[in-house]
Amino acid sequence: MELRAPIIYVVEPYGGSVRRHNPTLPLVYWDDAAVTRGDGIFETLLVRDGKVINLQRHLDRFRSSAHLLELPDPGNAQWAQATKEAVAEWSEHSESDATCVWTYTRGRESTGIPSAWLTLRGVNQKVLEQRRDGVKVMTAPRGYSITTTLPGVGKAEAKPAPWLTVGAKTLNYAANMAALRYARSKGLDDVIYLDPDSERILEGATSTVITVRKGKKLRTPYAAGDILPGTTQAAVFRYAETKGWRCKAKDMPVERLLDAESVWLVSSVRVATRVTAVDGVELPAPDNEDEIRKLINRALAAES
Repeated sequence: MELRAPIIYVVEPYGGSVRRHNPTLPLVYWDDAAVTRGDGIFETLLVRDGKVINLQRHLDRFRSSAHLLELPDPGNAQWAQATKEAVAEWSEHSESDATCVWTYTRGRESTGIPSAWLTLRGVNQKVLEQRRDGVKVMTAPRGYSITTTLPGVGKAEAKPAPWLTVGAKTLNYAANMAALRYARSKGLDDVIYLDPDSERILEGATSTVITVRKGKKLRTPYAAGDILPGTTQAAVFRYAETKGWRCKAKDMPVERLLDAESVWLVSSVRVATRVTAVDGVELPAPDNEDEIRKLINRALAAES
């Protein structure tokens, strides 16, 4: 029997206990920074065949995100334990893929103690359809610029602006969600962001872009200060290189979306969905589509 209600575990901060939470009861307080400021971080993980995929990469990025936001170190042990318990409970009822989300906030204003919990539930049907059928995308600038140097600092002494958290997976996803709603209002499925000045490919609204090129080449945009490093992309590249693929992160103009053998959006739960059209230009299915799907799925299996 499939579970309808999510599985929720509270993770006490500072290496405390892990406890099951009743999903019918409230959890977040009115003055929690997640509610009032969107101030916190999250990670989304795939659970497949009773195993967590890419666990160590998610733990590493989670801790990196916390560091960038000057949150207390979330640690590894209690998150791994809570996830293990939630996955075991899920596996008693279902063999289907599941979505596990870790959430870690700055906590209540009245206490200053961080809030932390995870949820685990089945993969959304829309996500399953996109895995199978692919997505039509539009390209667009983010709508805002990211400056990676402090104003007034000379080029010789230029340093990253310390308040920028592009490399962190923060809860502040309102702009990304708005971009997706806009795309859907136009009959499309997703958005690929471009640098407004150079039209360099950045990333999807909630995914990493990978292009497949002739000669067994995989390419992804170089993850500088304006792109979140992708855990799925990293796993794919690591595995693909062992199978003779030449993998490289590099700056790519928008034209690389149109002259590639195929274009893929990869993320933890959606795994890989092929881009079937860009700005109204159809991208035909390549002859090696099945090979690429198998490559990506085997890469993730190798990380479980």
